[in-house]
Amino acid sequence: MTSSHKRFTPIQRALHWIMAICILSMLFIGVGMVSTVRPDYLTLVSIHKPLGMLILVLALIRLIVRLVRGAPPLPSDMPEPMKLAAYLSHVAFYALMFALPLLGWGMLSAADYPVVVAGIRLPSFLPHSNELHTLLWNAHRFLALCFFALIVLHIAAALFHALVRRDGVFQAMASWRKG
Repeated sequence: MTSSHKRFTPIQRALHWIMAICILSMLFIGVGMVSTVRPDYLTLVSIHKPLGMLILVLALIRLIVRLVRGAPPLPSDMPEPMKLAAYLSHVAFYALMFALPLLGWGMLSAADYPVVVAGIRLPSFLPHSNELHTLLWNAHRFLALCFFALIVLHIAAALFHALVRRDGVFQAMASWRKG
């Protein structure tokens, strides 16, 4: 759906910023998990798993809201390659917001390791397999690094729109400015 409003709705902006905090936290927790064997590892895992499921739920809500409410149009003077890059980056964001939690859950399922969120044990949806676990772990790690790179590009693009082009794209998501 294409929308004619100039800003994302308050719920879209809230979901964006809440998920930004969750995803950045998740990436740094993940780095901490793979770089330590200390007792901190279990604490990090106990945060990482439910946070991943929260991101999955928020991503679903965000996608539904986006399909219903749409997004503000990009500036008409924006070059077509930039519009294509914006579109493809958003597709990649949504794909990763779904893929990473599902890969993590699948990886734990393949390891026969329980995923417990708010006291509820989520069902395993893959058979126990060490080979599958390793494959999913590698995919999860690779896609997390891709996600981090995409976030860096996203921040660079946001700053470019805010400081160089000054075309309203940044303000469409910034929750602190009217216009």
